[in-house]
Amino acid sequence: MSSSPQIQARTGLFARVLGPYLIVAALTMVARASYMSTLLAQFDADSVWPWVTGAFVLPMGLVVIVLHPYWRGAAATIVSLLGWLTAFKGLALMAFPHAYLSMGHNAVGVAPWWQVGTVIVALVGLYLTVIGWIPAASQPISRGAARPPRDLPRAA
Repeated sequence: MSSSPQIQARTGLFARVLGPYLIVAALTMVARASYMSTLLAQFDADSVWPWVTGAFVLPMGLVVIVLHPYWRGAAATIVSLLGWLTAFKGLALMAFPHAYLSMGHNAVGVAPWWQVGTVIVALVGLYLTVIGWIPAASQPISRGAARPPRDLPRAA
């Protein structure tokens, strides 16, 4: 079984990827809010795009599910939940594209609410980014750890 430091490291690695992605995706959606209806309509116009997108999204979610089956702690729970949501999104795009995209059209129709939801996604992304990229100040340095090499005097 994996030890706790290995689980934390894996959660941190996924947080490094998912956090910045969520921030960028959410901020661009809010910044281009007026374009979202057009984007959804064009995406829905050709039935091949939802299927191809789902074919790429589903394996991404499955990778997170398989490599991160951990649910202890806020960051680990968020990473695992995102894996499952991503897999369901990929499945929905492949199997039920019109139902999935009609929910998207309905959500964009009530602009203030999906924008609030998108800001919440950006905040979750910020949390994961901090967890993944900023080293924990509270982690003790073990006494058995190797010391960094000393600078040696230069010759000549």
